[in-house]
Amino acid sequence: MAQEITNNRGKRKERKGIVISKMGNKSIRVLTETRKPHPVYGKVLTYKKTFHVHDEENKAVVGDTVIIVESRPISRLKRWRLVEVLKNALK
Repeated sequence: MAQEITNNRGKRKERKGIVISKMGNKSIRVLTETRKPHPVYGKVLTYKKTFHVHDEENKAVVGDTVIIVESRPISRLKRWRLVEVLKNALK
């Protein structure tokens, strides 16, 4: 029964980005970059966006490369959860 519910939920959005700040207990901000060509002129543009992310175990630090996934609203600004730390900034 539980698997049927998760399968019907659909695919959640995932993003890869860099932690730019640690905002207190269990909260981080992640900067993502997307590169797309301009619709008319074709020049490749870089779009940057910042996400407020829930970090349950406080394992991410500033400079880490992480994967985040869309989730239910956790607080006023947090709509994303930390899935994995890909590369540590300290190493």
